[in-house]
Amino acid sequence: MLQETIGIMFDSRMYRGIPAGRTGQESLENVEQAAACYGLTPCFLRLEDVDLDTKTCMAYVKKEGIYVRQRMPLPPVIHNRALQLRRSEQHQVTKLLLQGIQVYNVRNRYRKDHIHEILYQDPGLRQYLPRAVKATPDSLAYMMEHYDDLVIKPCSGSIGHGIMRIFQKDGQWKLTCEARTSRKGWATFRLNKGQLPSATLRRIFRHAYLIEERIPLVRYEGRPVDLRVSVQRGSDGLWGITGIFAKVAPAHTFVTNIAQGSKVMTLAEALNLPSTDWYVLELDTRIRSVGLRIARTLASSLPHLADLGLDLGITEKGQIYFIECNGRDQRYGFRKAGMTETWKASYRHPMAYGRLLLEQNSRIPRQPQTYDRGLY
Repeated sequence: MLQETIGIMFDSRMYRGIPAGRTGQESLENVEQAAACYGLTPCFLRLEDVDLDTKTCMAYVKKEGIYVRQRMPLPPVIHNRALQLRRSEQHQVTKLLLQGIQVYNVRNRYRKDHIHEILYQDPGLRQYLPRAVKATPDSLAYMMEHYDDLVIKPCSGSIGHGIMRIFQKDGQWKLTCEARTSRKGWATFRLNKGQLPSATLRRIFRHAYLIEERIPLVRYEGRPVDLRVSVQRGSDGLWGITGIFAKVAPAHTFVTNIAQGSKVMTLAEALNLPSTDWYVLELDTRIRSVGLRIARTLASSLPHLADLGLDLGITEKGQIYFIECNGRDQRYGFRKAGMTETWKASYRHPMAYGRLLLEQNSRIPRQPQTYDRGLY
C-alpha cells in the first residue's frame, strides 16, 4: 500500500496544543495509529495556514516522535475537525473544493431547525421526530397549550448552552435554565401567570430558537438518559454504526451533554440489564437501523458528510426519538464508558474513508457545496 498524506484540519486552539500533545479530548495517538492502519501519514493544519496560490500549507507532521511544523504540498484529502462559522472561512473551504481538494465533514455544525426539516422530509423518519417548531409568540402559545413539558434550545447552540426547559406541574408553569447565581449552574423558577420573563422572550424571539416537546426519556437512578450513536463512513464509503453509549444527566439538570457533567456508560448499564438480554439486543438493533437511516437522509441533502454523532432518546416503552445531530463527534465518550476498542474504531473508520477518497480522488464526482448562512 502506497504511503500517502492525509490532512486533519483543526481549529486554532487545538492546533496550538499539538507540539505539547495538549489537544483536549482529541487523541493524536489514535489519529496516528488509525492512519497507519491504512498507509497514511496525517498532517495537522489550520484553514488560515493554507496558501491556495501555491497549493501548499503549514502543517504539523510527526517525525522521530516529535511534531514538526513545516511547509508542504496541500494534501489532496482533508478530514475537517474544525468549526468554520465565519463567511470568509466558508469561502476559503469552497475554494479548496473547487481546486479539487476533497474535504469531508466539510461542515461540522448545522442549524437544529434545518436538520429537523431535512429529516421530516423522509416519511420513514417522522415517527422518530418529536414535535418541534421555530420559536415565535404564536408557536410558544400553541406548544404550551398542547404540551406540559417543553425544551427551548438555540438553533445554533452546542454542548447544552442556552437550553431551557418549561414544564407544568400541579397547574403551575416552571422554568429550568442556566443561572450564574446558582452554585450548580442551573436553577428552576416559577413563572408568573405562566409567562416567561420578558428578557427570556426577547432572547428566543430575537435569535433563532427551537421549541420542542420534551421526550419522557428512560431514567437511570431517577435521571434522564439519552444515547450517542456514532455513524461513520468506512473503507467502502458506506455508512455504518461504530458504536453506542449512554449519557446520564447530572442530578441538578435535565441536560445530558458530557460537557455539562453527564455520566457515561454502555446501553446495557443504563438499562440495568445484562448486555446479552434480549431487550437490549433488540433495542440496539433498532437504534442502529434508525441511526443509519438518519445519516443517509442527511447525506442526501448535505454534501461531504462522513462522520456524525447522533443523539437519540428512548422512552420506557422503547420508542426511539431523534434529539440532535453533531457534525464533530466528541469520541471520548466511548473511552469514558470503558469502550476502548470502540473509541479507537471511531478514529479508524474516518481514516479508512479518507484512504478510499485518495484512491478514487480523480473518479469520485465532487458534490457542489453552497454556504447558505441560514443553514448554520
